[in-house]
Amino acid sequence: MKYPLHVTSEIGELKTVILHRPGREVENLTPEYLHRLLFDDIPFLPAIQKEHDYFANALRNQGVEVLYLERLLEESLHSKAIQEQFVDQILEESKSNINGARHNVKEYLLHGSVQDLVEKVMSGVLKTDIEQEKKVHLYELMADHYPFYLDPMPNLYFTRDPAAVIGKGISINKMNEGARERESIFMDYIMKYHPRFAKHNIPTWFTRDSKFSMEGGDQLILNKHTVAVGVSSRSTPQAIEKMAINLFKHQKEITKVVAVEIPKSRAFMHLDTVFTMVDYDKFTIHPAIEGPDGDMRIFILEKGEEENRVTIKQRNNLAETLKEVLELKDIVLIPCGGGDPIAAAREQWNDGSNTLAIAPGVVMTYDRNYVSNKLLRQHGLEVIEIPSSELSRGRGGPRCMSMPVYREDI
Repeated sequence: MKYPLHVTSEIGELKTVILHRPGREVENLTPEYLHRLLFDDIPFLPAIQKEHDYFANALRNQGVEVLYLERLLEESLHSKAIQEQFVDQILEESKSNINGARHNVKEYLLHGSVQDLVEKVMSGVLKTDIEQEKKVHLYELMADHYPFYLDPMPNLYFTRDPAAVIGKGISINKMNEGARERESIFMDYIMKYHPRFAKHNIPTWFTRDSKFSMEGGDQLILNKHTVAVGVSSRSTPQAIEKMAINLFKHQKEITKVVAVEIPKSRAFMHLDTVFTMVDYDKFTIHPAIEGPDGDMRIFILEKGEEENRVTIKQRNNLAETLKEVLELKDIVLIPCGGGDPIAAAREQWNDGSNTLAIAPGVVMTYDRNYVSNKLLRQHGLEVIEIPSSELSRGRGGPRCMSMPVYREDI
């Protein structure tokens, strides 16, 4: 079997990607719990599914193999023992909402097909899903008014964040927000039990049981030697250093990890919401991540002389740092919204900088970001636009919605 993981750049020809088609978990959003579940609005399910299907078909039209997270998980839970182990872990990590009804919830999840099990876990378990006559304890009958035993997982269609392929290994991430912590369980099971992946000794550079958080939207593979990671509201410097140590210790190709600090705000959630690579020497950027005179806090981590230590060099200019680590004489930073303060803010809110490269100079973007898309074309890029009226409500763009597992080398 062909080795299943290989990502050595952001722009190499994309061959295989993991998506999640939005499902009933989106319909379990209500205004009262939007903040808890990290949404600003409620997408219309039939419309968001239609837009996501367009996205998936656009990828297929470019020759990309599309794998669905939900199907991979179903195929990973191929025995009763694995299914029960999976449910026990989900319940353990969701215990704040079980309210003493663990036995009934476990029975409900395991009743039916594997497809039913996966859908229930992703969609959430309402208290009304458990039959009234099974609630034999007073604390079940008098539980609080929160409607869920298990919260829905509406952020799942952003498959980029729970895990990231780096080289021939994977980072299975510790998610920062409680609403998303369970998402990386899925990729953990897929790597361990799915026939496509389990037969290979796939190295794990970072694990979800870490004390410190890191998310895939902050992890960018600039080339086969260099990984950039955003120091953001979701990814911590401690996690970045830990991953760097593991990379330097267990493989030889990647020799640099570049930690890039970005503003910690909702609009600038991850590094890829303000900065992505679109060609050998071209990058999208939201200018607001750069301070006065382009000053930023950037750190280049390399292997130290002592085991489990790194050397750290500080830089303060993104363009100069990119030229240094990529060994380029010049680079082009393409500003979101053309740098216009109104257009840039509007299109940044709708992920104008969050581009997904299909190949060098070929990118997918949201159609609503027409100012940024025009500028990308003026810089010689091929831009494939996808509809985004509902997809954009989750505050993530095409890169956020995709987890590459295989790219050709550049």
